[in-house]
Amino acid sequence: MAGTANAIADSKQGLLDRSIFSSQNVYEKELELIFARCWLFLGHECQIPNIHDFTTAYMAEDPVIIWRDGDGKIRAFLNMCRHRGNRLCRADAGNASSFMCTYHGWTYRSDGALDAVPGQTEVYGNKLDLSEWGLVEVAQLDTYKGLIFATFDATAPPLIDYIGHQKPHFDFLLDRRVGGTELLGGVHKWVMKTNWKYPADNFGGDDGHHIVTHASVRKVPVDSVTYGADMTNQYTRHNPDLSGEDQARMEKTLSLQPSGVIRDYFREHFPETLSRIGEEAYRENVVETLFPNLSINSYRHMIRVWHPRGPDATEMWSHCVVDKDAPAEVKDALRHHLTQTFGPAGNFEQDDINNWQNCTSTARGWIARQYPQNIQAGLTDEPQAELGRKLGARLRALYTKMGRNDGSQGLGRRRPEITGLDVRKSRKEDQNDGHGHYLHHAGRREFHRLSGDTDDRGTGAGHSAYHRHFRCR
Repeated sequence: MAGTANAIADSKQGLLDRSIFSSQNVYEKELELIFARCWLFLGHECQIPNIHDFTTAYMAEDPVIIWRDGDGKIRAFLNMCRHRGNRLCRADAGNASSFMCTYHGWTYRSDGALDAVPGQTEVYGNKLDLSEWGLVEVAQLDTYKGLIFATFDATAPPLIDYIGHQKPHFDFLLDRRVGGTELLGGVHKWVMKTNWKYPADNFGGDDGHHIVTHASVRKVPVDSVTYGADMTNQYTRHNPDLSGEDQARMEKTLSLQPSGVIRDYFREHFPETLSRIGEEAYRENVVETLFPNLSINSYRHMIRVWHPRGPDATEMWSHCVVDKDAPAEVKDALRHHLTQTFGPAGNFEQDDINNWQNCTSTARGWIARQYPQNIQAGLTDEPQAELGRKLGARLRALYTKMGRNDGSQGLGRRRPEITGLDVRKSRKEDQNDGHGHYLHHAGRREFHRLSGDTDDRGTGAGHSAYHRHFRCR
């Protein structure tokens, strides 16, 4: 065991330090170096269509209010009163031109400004400048095809650059029709006893689990359900005007869609999709993760966020995304299909959660942490291991691939520049810390600290390491 006890995460050897899934120190670094810097998904424009509409969400463990101000501008603020830190808004969504803190009555407008403080003169005299105590606003906010993103890092690259080469994959889900998309119904929320990285890499790189993990579900015809077959007002079928060859390609593309009204709908509007996103329309499916914690599944019409809740817990938020112009019957069928397969008690969801939770629990053991995880699939030139090369390379890239350092794609080796706050450290080690590589090398540093090994070598990796699309299937 002595030799194994000093094993560390080594991308070239396909080894992954198990402590990155259990260490509190690593988790705190992730909050600072990853979640405080990256573009994070907040919601959809359809959730706040009107002036003063708001919805609430999280950026990692920080609660935020997404609020349309009096001029119609979408803004996002830390959901925290600047006085004593009370949560300002307790509702999930609604409409309000202002919020008053329930602790001491500090009141804020929808543009984030502090508007009133009870007894201001009697308590503070002329010392309290209201303009200095407004809500903490995100450094940048932008939208992409209806999705709202924000970051607390003022120097993060533009959102469109951050999405990078994943843009066509998001378009496959979000830009099929001219009317765009909307989120259907509410949000499924539940807490899993798993480290957030397991579900993130499951959607973004672990392509090899399907045959075993979901073997029992595959024997149940959950993906052979025909929606709408017995409805008297069934959606009318129309075949698009395509050539014979294109018809065949379209049918192959739609073969994963449930039969009945869902497949009929996508078949009828396929020419419109083809005109909007080109050859990408012939994809069968897109399942992937936008670093760090936003995952999509076009087959299930699903957007989900893995909110970290410590090293051993994740709060799942799952949304059903549909074409805004789709008939009500089709939207309802899509909602049922998602709930059956990937809802809180979905057929596939239960399989995945069981694995993630057990992987997380074993990573807590001291002995277990002396042995690295194996992500060696495909580390060979042997021709018969072609499948392994596809599977293993994608997963290793999620954790170890070097990112760009020019600010356009990767976020480089720097700490977040948060407005009004200097979070820079003086230690040489901190000054050289990277961004996405912390998933790989923070565990290495923590391992060395615990094991007494003083070697602290490492390389940086940016979020582009996570820009790998999930194999279409």
